[in-house]
Amino acid sequence: MARSGKLTALKVAALARAKKPGFFGDGGGLYLQISRYAGSASWVFRYRAGGRLRDHGLGSLDTWSLAEARKRAKKCRQLRDEGRDPIEERRAERENAKLDATKAMTFQACAERYIASHKAGWRNPKHAAQWPATLGAYVYRVFGELPAQAIDTGLVMKALEPIWTEKPETASRVRGWIESVLDWAKARGYRQGENPARWRGHLDHLLPARSKVRRVRHYPALSYAELPAFMAALRAQEGFAARALEFAILTAARTGEVIGARWDEMNIAGRLWTVSAERMKAGKEHRVPLSDAALVIVEQMASIRSCEFVFPGAKANRPLSNMVFLMLLRRMGHGELTVHGFRSTFSDWCSEHTNFPAEVREMALAHVVGDKVEAAYCRGDLFEKRRQLAQAWARFCGAPTIEGEVVPLHQHVAAQ
Repeated sequence: MARSGKLTALKVAALARAKKPGFFGDGGGLYLQISRYAGSASWVFRYRAGGRLRDHGLGSLDTWSLAEARKRAKKCRQLRDEGRDPIEERRAERENAKLDATKAMTFQACAERYIASHKAGWRNPKHAAQWPATLGAYVYRVFGELPAQAIDTGLVMKALEPIWTEKPETASRVRGWIESVLDWAKARGYRQGENPARWRGHLDHLLPARSKVRRVRHYPALSYAELPAFMAALRAQEGFAARALEFAILTAARTGEVIGARWDEMNIAGRLWTVSAERMKAGKEHRVPLSDAALVIVEQMASIRSCEFVFPGAKANRPLSNMVFLMLLRRMGHGELTVHGFRSTFSDWCSEHTNFPAEVREMALAHVVGDKVEAAYCRGDLFEKRRQLAQAWARFCGAPTIEGEVVPLHQHVAAQ
């Protein structure tokens, strides 16, 4: 058994005053270390672990007396007798203490800080509002008040299972958001371990893929065979709303893209409409070739241009509202239709009535073409082929040519 008691309080005090660098043993692995540089004195427990010598600091002489240092060294020897490493034990204690200190950081608090730190980089301001609303509806009530460290697979499943088949798109988005928040919490030191919301190699073994449970939303749409008659009836309608809807159908564009169209996006001479990335769903600039029929509408609106918007609303310097198309369709006796449905009509016509490749149709609809690998090889936007497609679509719709009849725009406010 190792001897102890080689040092005395008087000897320790003398060594500290002399500041002679070195290790001065007391026995049982306890040493007084005098620093070579500052001459400060501290206690060290020296031992061997894994074939190498290790020094475990026990504190400064200013803080711990010889008697107290002996007690701490005794505890270290007891750990060694149990096959445990004092240094590793202290490291584990510090980690546990750190985790204990972060238990007050709940999942909801982590989510709020994540949103605050990321919203400046989100393209759509509405995205920042969606996070707390959606997490509040489906996540916070399940484990929002629990520490981030406490979130496990069971809790994640409890939040996701009720909506996974009923609202698959929302559920998939929620899962991704939970994963992001927990990754943030781990990076900030608020949790340890694997992310229980991870899909690949984890939740994919517990939940069916979204593609297998997705409820395809079919927007009410006309068959393409009915479209020429509808377009004839639409051209008989007066007002900006009618012209905007006709333009939307001819360009296969989304409602928001059309009602937000600005004159600085239009190149009449080049027969081109360029929608900025900020206004596109995919966040990528979209060039739209203007057919003869679409150009007729743009030139007609240019002749009465009154503000920055191509299709002005009832209020000064404001575009048409989101509801004008639905109201117009109701007046025409087609209240069951949606504007988005005309994109489906266009897609069906392309697939069944033309020989244009599928990627031309998808780019005309501003859809992402294929996977990332395919997109990398398809760097162009097939613009000339899409111009031919737009002209063919306009001919099918039976719309007037540039030399054709121009639909009057008088009484446009009442028709909106």
